[in-house]
Amino acid sequence: MPNFQVISRERHANQRWQRYTSYAFAAHEAVIPLAAAELPKATMSLPLAFTEQDGAFIPVAVLGLQAGSNLWVGADGRWAGSYIPAAFRSLPFRLAQTEEGQQVLCVDEESGLVTGGPAGERFFNDDGQPAQATLDVLNFLTQTGQGRAAAALACAALAQHKLIRPWPITVKTDAGEQRIEGLFQIDEAALNQLTGEALQALARAGALAVAYCQLLAMQHLPLLGQLAQARAKAVAPAPLPAGDLDLEFLNRSGTISFGNLF
Repeated sequence: MPNFQVISRERHANQRWQRYTSYAFAAHEAVIPLAAAELPKATMSLPLAFTEQDGAFIPVAVLGLQAGSNLWVGADGRWAGSYIPAAFRSLPFRLAQTEEGQQVLCVDEESGLVTGGPAGERFFNDDGQPAQATLDVLNFLTQTGQGRAAAALACAALAQHKLIRPWPITVKTDAGEQRIEGLFQIDEAALNQLTGEALQALARAGALAVAYCQLLAMQHLPLLGQLAQARAKAVAPAPLPAGDLDLEFLNRSGTISFGNLF
């Protein structure tokens, strides 16, 4: 169980943290939210879609064909693609919000990456000020949070213009056709029919770029089937659970896992 504690001089002045060396912690994430700023890079290598969370749409990278399976993480813990979503790049840290609305940096003390030994990065310098590595993590998480908020606003603009529609997907694998439901895509036909005024409004909201990123990234969807086939040939495939890809876990709070910074 994760045990997130607010980073403080009293608790962490004599402790250090280590960077993870494996993406095994991400092996069970089938979809992951994306921040607005990372969408152009993610578009180059990952299939992108939208999911509905708390009554609103958010952009996500589609990483697997079934819940609990990330096809981009190999058996050795290495990432198979050229882009790693920001949500996997700051383990063992996360931001939390106090009752007063202030954001604080927390660390998972059960991650195995917090130590009292000499190895790793210091939380604080000798003068009691946060170490540069700690500040870098805080800056990264702050920017990522702002990017997710920007993505949510862009998706709200897309939804307002009725440009997001269900995206039923069927991917062929060695085990047969795998259906993925609960994902959404841009309605390209509706996008092409918008007036110039509407397109300008979407551009101002940053929504037009989000729309085109999702449309372009759809070309990567067959990669999921290829990765599934490669995995099936490497190891005996486990039986697939009945039903479709369950996206409900997006609505449950959990560990925010990142690691190597930008």
